[in-house]
Amino acid sequence: MKIAVLGGGNGSFAAAGDFALSGHEVRLWRRDADQVAAHRAAGSRILVKDHNGRHDVKLALVTTDIAQAVDSTELILCPAPAFAQPDIARLLAPHLREGQVVFLPPATFGSMIFAQAARDAGNHARASFAETGTLPWLTRKHGPFEVAITIRAKRLPVGVFPLDQAAHALEVIGRAFPDAIEPCGDALSGALMNAGPIIHPPLIVMNAGPIEHFERWDIHKEGTQAAIRRVTDALDAERIAVREALGYGAPHFPLAHHYAKEGEIWMYGRGSHDRLTDSGDWRERIVLTEHRYMREDLRLGLSLLVSVAALAGTPTPLAKAFLAIGGAICGEDFAQGGRTLETLGLGNLGKAEFQAFLRRGF
Repeated sequence: MKIAVLGGGNGSFAAAGDFALSGHEVRLWRRDADQVAAHRAAGSRILVKDHNGRHDVKLALVTTDIAQAVDSTELILCPAPAFAQPDIARLLAPHLREGQVVFLPPATFGSMIFAQAARDAGNHARASFAETGTLPWLTRKHGPFEVAITIRAKRLPVGVFPLDQAAHALEVIGRAFPDAIEPCGDALSGALMNAGPIIHPPLIVMNAGPIEHFERWDIHKEGTQAAIRRVTDALDAERIAVREALGYGAPHFPLAHHYAKEGEIWMYGRGSHDRLTDSGDWRERIVLTEHRYMREDLRLGLSLLVSVAALAGTPTPLAKAFLAIGGAICGEDFAQGGRTLETLGLGNLGKAEFQAFLRRGF
């Protein structure tokens, strides 16, 4: 199938390389003209490294022209950080066509950002917008056009906006991710599967001392101790309580299964945490106030969770606490400056109205 991948980070290169490896026609769009020129000069190729070895694949197109990138594609995949979504959505909005599916893995309810951008651009094509609970690859770039994939996701719970178009969207996404897609309802359900705002805020905040002290720090290895895991599970319980209050059923993909040696298989499958830490790719220099775990998962992800919890009538004391502490670290008010139903223009809807909107769309 024809797939457009938007962005130039770890996830975008993993997506482009892996889709090309699977035989799809892949077009990669990014804004950096110099990087695009360099990539074209290098043959528009990506070196994919995984447990099966090294794979040199060629992309159909590398471009700064988003219209050219998405023209006649069935699937548009954008794994860019949530804070980059508004700009990308505005650029994409005029070019969406009937039946296209925009897949955001994961998204922090970014499906709403992209859908609103299309509406604001006056584009009435029946496109679908979907999101899932994690990036489908545990991955890091090892060079300008080289990416290492440690793990591919085994289970991807996907929510769709509007829900009435889910059958088509899930069929398209399923061809890109065979045997991995699990429908989980509407886009908000998909957003509430996002593991980033659960696993990363405790790691970035509770490891603040060593992060600022050591030149490089692996918060998934030395930074993941029993005390932090207990806090993570408690924060995850708040997420699951919100899901249940809104009527979303199991499976909720509790984060504890990511670490477990037995029981239900989580999104990345069994033993994924050990493989992540063994890779060494997450031992890195972290700028505490700028890292995406702080700017995306804590600031945007937890502000969304707290906002949705208010609609559901569910207390989220830990989420609020991390918002307050993260904001203090960065000298900002994360509770006011994040991603909420109010900032998305949906704060005036009651629970029943909101759920009807998620089903039918604008």
